[in-house]
Amino acid sequence: MTENSAPTVRFAPSPTGRLHIGNIRTALINWLFASASDGCFILRLDDTDVERSTEAFAQGIIDDLAWLGVEPHRTERQSDRFKIYDEAADKLREAGLLYACYETPDEIERRRKRLMARGLPPVYDRAALKLTDEEKAAFEAEGRTPHWRFLLPNFSSTPFETQRTDVHWDDVMRGQQTVDLASMSDPVLIRGNGSYLYTLPSVVDDLDMGVTHVIRGGDHVTNTGAQIALFEALGGPAPRFGHHNLLMSASGEGLSKRKGALSIASLREAGLEPMAVASLATLIGTGQAVEACASLEELNSVFDPTKVSKSDAKFDDNDLGALNEKLLQSMSYERALPRLKEADADLGESFWLAIRANLSKFGEAVDWQKIVEGQFEPVEVLAEDAEFLAAAAELLPAEPWGEDVWAQWTNALKQETGRKGRGLFMPLRKALTGLDHGPELAQLLPVIGWERTRRRLP
Repeated sequence: MTENSAPTVRFAPSPTGRLHIGNIRTALINWLFASASDGCFILRLDDTDVERSTEAFAQGIIDDLAWLGVEPHRTERQSDRFKIYDEAADKLREAGLLYACYETPDEIERRRKRLMARGLPPVYDRAALKLTDEEKAAFEAEGRTPHWRFLLPNFSSTPFETQRTDVHWDDVMRGQQTVDLASMSDPVLIRGNGSYLYTLPSVVDDLDMGVTHVIRGGDHVTNTGAQIALFEALGGPAPRFGHHNLLMSASGEGLSKRKGALSIASLREAGLEPMAVASLATLIGTGQAVEACASLEELNSVFDPTKVSKSDAKFDDNDLGALNEKLLQSMSYERALPRLKEADADLGESFWLAIRANLSKFGEAVDWQKIVEGQFEPVEVLAEDAEFLAAAAELLPAEPWGEDVWAQWTNALKQETGRKGRGLFMPLRKALTGLDHGPELAQLLPVIGWERTRRRLP
């Protein structure tokens, strides 16, 4: 890729559960990175685990992205591409870079524990490379099926004498990174049941789809060296890599699709604004101020991938409330109008401007629409307020009403009754809205109008 060419990125979730806020962080960072240079964003569903992957989860991923405004330029399914992966595996076998192993999980675990007890790194010793054809046949006669490992290029003459082999890359977010291939085991690419692990399909697809940048969570840093080696074994070139920090729950626990922690579906159902979720998910853990951005374009102008910290960040969904309110308080009538119409709650621009400062969720606009139209339980009038409200009815200004009608009315009431402050406005608020809190009545009163106001007074 040349410096000026548009990037191609991919988001490759497994459709084995609903996306959580950590998954969406990766998706958004990729989307913003591509959008900043008019690049291509590929949604690649990693559905090679056919037993756990479901169409419902796949559609859920698409719906969650769409809710946030992320519309992929391409959507691919790895389950459609097994033939291509088989061909790549055969190519590696022919080159002597993919070898069969017959150890059981228990045997591998016991070997790891023995090495660790001796103070040695638990690196696989490549014992399977020494197996004869007869020994392999004996294992298969026992009913064992092999898993397949990729032979890392971390040796000179014999694979049983590894040597330090540094793989370097300039990480988009972390700068210069180095991994020693001699410090890791040969990665398993194919399970004993013949299914593919993530690594081989991912590398094959990145090559085939022209992915230029792989941007993902920091838990993949140590995998990158082996994957770069696999890119080279399959003909390369490797894309550029970027690793962002991970999000933890407020209690410091890792997020999991299986647990449903902070799922995008649950946040949407809770009535949160998608841009509140996107703003916090993207900007937290960057050292940048977490701003309530009204659009992905605005978020793109703020977000700087080089500012992403290496340390994990805690995501507290309670912080979403403040961002949500800021977005609603600054939302224009034009932006709100389609949603107000959809909810049958459009009472005009003056209504929206009157209520938006009091909204914590957009859905509360419907509640205020009902209150304006009189759909609420009247509050019982206290004895000491009955005379005051009767005077309020007598002094209610005649139409037409201007923006200063509240000031006219309350000034007249002050002179007539001597009331002021809470003693003046609280009985009026309760009579007009049935509540002791809410929008500024100076803004709301003209929306309620003379006729409805008069009906709510004695």
